[in-house]
Amino acid sequence: MDASNLFLFVGLPYIAFAIFLVGTIYRYRATGFKVSSLSSQFLEGRALFWASVPFHFGILVVFLGHLTAFLIPSGILAWNSNPVRLLVLQVTAFAFGISVLVGLVGLIYRRLTNPRVKMVTNNMDIVIELMLLVQTGAGLYIGYAHRWGASWFAADLSPYLWSIFLFRPEATAVAAMPFAIKLHIVNAFLIIAVFPFTRLVHILVAPFHYISRPYQRVIWNWDRNLVRNPASAWTETRPRNN
Repeated sequence: MDASNLFLFVGLPYIAFAIFLVGTIYRYRATGFKVSSLSSQFLEGRALFWASVPFHFGILVVFLGHLTAFLIPSGILAWNSNPVRLLVLQVTAFAFGISVLVGLVGLIYRRLTNPRVKMVTNNMDIVIELMLLVQTGAGLYIGYAHRWGASWFAADLSPYLWSIFLFRPEATAVAAMPFAIKLHIVNAFLIIAVFPFTRLVHILVAPFHYISRPYQRVIWNWDRNLVRNPASAWTETRPRNN
């Protein structure tokens, strides 16, 4: 394996994960209140809806598909042993990939053309969206030109990724892959590296605990008729912080 492949598929993954880990911890501890998607929905909502929905649904399904092939490659290969199931998986993944592309193009167009949204756009917003566009385009090209990716991902890429996490990197198979697949892999590591410095970091603080937490109970201790009367004062007592 030459030096370039050694750097891209052995050195870069560890550099990317180190930056991701240190950068995420630092950002959360130093600027915790800025760990947010900084929604611009109040600035413009219609275009955001039609772009955000296909993007988020598409990227969620595509990500879970990649994660499944990484975690249980044997299960994916068993599923793909039936040609019909393999075809269904291929078509489904490609369809959701197109959903990601359509939504992402809409988000980029909205960010670059809407004056209000453009005012709150920073350089990293453009960088990460272009990187995601490259990633999505490469993924769709791979799905078309190098088909049955669910099988060769589980057979070749999954062992490579496991070798990285187990600190026994083995990138021989990856180094022999076509350029588009290499680009897809390298760009994925670059996205991981810049992740802490973008809006994507809000994924790590998504309020998933809301799903399982008990319902919030609101107990009203005031006289509702008195409070709702327009002639009543705003508060019965002076606020304690004044």
